[in-house]
Amino acid sequence: MAAEDLVERRSIDVVPDDERHGTAFSQFTLWLGANLQITAVVTGALAVVFGGDVVWSVVGLLLGNLLGGAVMALHSAQGPKLGLPQMIQSRAQFGVRGAVVPLLLVILMYVGFFASGSVLAGQATARLTHTDDTTGIIAFALITAVAAAVGYRVIHVLGRVASVVCALAFVYLGIRLLDRVDLSALLGDAHFDLPMFLLAVSLSASWQLAFGPYVADYSRYLPRTTSGRATFWWTLSGSAVGSQWSMTFGVLVAASSGEAFLADQVGYVVGLGGAGLIASFLYFSIALGKLTINVLNTYGGFMSMVTGISGFRGQRTLSQRGRAAYIALIMVAGTAVALLGKDSFLTSFKDFLLFLLTFFTPWSAINLVDYYLISRERYDIPALSDPRGRYGAWRWDALLVYGVGVLAQLPFLVTHFYTGPLAAPLGGADISWIVGLAVPAALYWLLARRDTSHIPEETRYTLASGPAH
Repeated sequence: MAAEDLVERRSIDVVPDDERHGTAFSQFTLWLGANLQITAVVTGALAVVFGGDVVWSVVGLLLGNLLGGAVMALHSAQGPKLGLPQMIQSRAQFGVRGAVVPLLLVILMYVGFFASGSVLAGQATARLTHTDDTTGIIAFALITAVAAAVGYRVIHVLGRVASVVCALAFVYLGIRLLDRVDLSALLGDAHFDLPMFLLAVSLSASWQLAFGPYVADYSRYLPRTTSGRATFWWTLSGSAVGSQWSMTFGVLVAASSGEAFLADQVGYVVGLGGAGLIASFLYFSIALGKLTINVLNTYGGFMSMVTGISGFRGQRTLSQRGRAAYIALIMVAGTAVALLGKDSFLTSFKDFLLFLLTFFTPWSAINLVDYYLISRERYDIPALSDPRGRYGAWRWDALLVYGVGVLAQLPFLVTHFYTGPLAAPLGGADISWIVGLAVPAALYWLLARRDTSHIPEETRYTLASGPAH
């Protein structure tokens, strides 16, 4: 393959049929590799750190991974059909310019995940190169930016490599961990506690739902004839298996290590494996796993920024120079947050995950109801770039439902800095994400089905005639 073919040319524009390639199985390796990584381990560990037992934490995490993963995989199935980045398609629900409202929060999410990933990967990079954490974070961020600039093909290559390397690392670490812990004692100490169980469900569900705004970006190059069902199942299985594997490992580590894991997550995990070449391999595996997901975050962040800005500028394409500038912005912002927050990682990351969930579940509900139940997979793609077209500049009904969906969750939300008034009667359980899916889904379906005049008879991929406005 020539170098010019490796560097991606597409950004927010639709992928033509003659540039489509791959099979739905590519979604399995990508999402398996993206989830076999240290931040997923920390996410699972949080279920125990904040008071859960091993058995019910693992069950709760599994339930959340399946529920959240199913929602995420429904977004993935949109990619082959439309050939578009995920958030561009949101213009059909929120308007060409109105889509900027959820986009602002999506960009914040990417920066936050880039930062949290850089903290842990920076630690691994620093130990691998015998430098300090700050140097490791900066070096890791630069490598991430280069990979994201190359684009789609290198992202899938990273996913395939990481799925093998990280699987080997986690198998080895799992064997070493089981040699050191009394598994029967940990499993025998099961005591169901509803708030802690729902915290585990929320942690893993939020992990999966946070992929929703960009998951279709990595399935949009698949041939249009690719089965939506196959795309759904390969995405769900890769993401759920990878995340559950990592999170279960995190639960066992946190339950058996006490303060040792909390003091140095990366160092403790690698210490399970040994020293010398084995430690170097494990540090490399941690950095590789984080590189895979951080490239996704950087790529998704730049796509979201372009989507938001182009809605006001009328852009349909993006130059290579513009692409590099957007990626650099995401990298600089994420690195700055990583350097500022590296000393209070665990508490801030848990609150970050749960707070983000408040803003992304209503978006997911609206997007999926519109795609599968209202528009029934039929969109006018050229009109997604025209604020005077059939979707308009602002769709106030969807924006209103989105706002109601966010506000409806606040009474049920439980974070370090805010707890809603209805959390206490539920024993401190956080069910805000369930409310955030159900309320906007029902409201949007009731409002949107009253007027379907903007829905084309079939999906349009090109302008009927004349230039774009």
